[in-house]
Amino acid sequence: QVHLVESGGGLVQAGGSLRLSCAASGSIFNINAMGWYRQAPGAQREMVATITSGGSTNYADSVKGRFTISRDNAKNTVYLQMDSLKPEDTAVYYCNSNTDTVVVGAGLVRRNYWGQGTQVTVSS
Repeated sequence: QVHLVESGGGLVQAGGSLRLSCAASGSIFNINAMGWYRQAPGAQREMVATITSGGSTNYADSVKGRFTISRDNAKNTVYLQMDSLKPEDTAVYYCNSNTDTVVVGAGLVRRNYWGQGTQVTVSS
């Protein structure tokens, strides 16, 4: 089992910054891609940014140039630096990890894990 714990959310004024962190723990053999997703009230969950184990990144158009995703493979942790925040960035932000674990009797199993979510609120 793998657990993802997010931190760093909160309330900030428009134009401000926040930094989210997500640490993975548990029976981890290898972590492939990690990413951040968000879900605003009444909306579907959407991809914000992803990063591969090699450091290749991908961003939603709405956050390009404002958000930066990074990871520390030694700490199994992914970060999201959010600058120039806008009210439309308000959402619950979820961490995702595509992780390999060793399961007795099954061998190597790969699946996606999700954090519990952290609220980000940007006031105008």
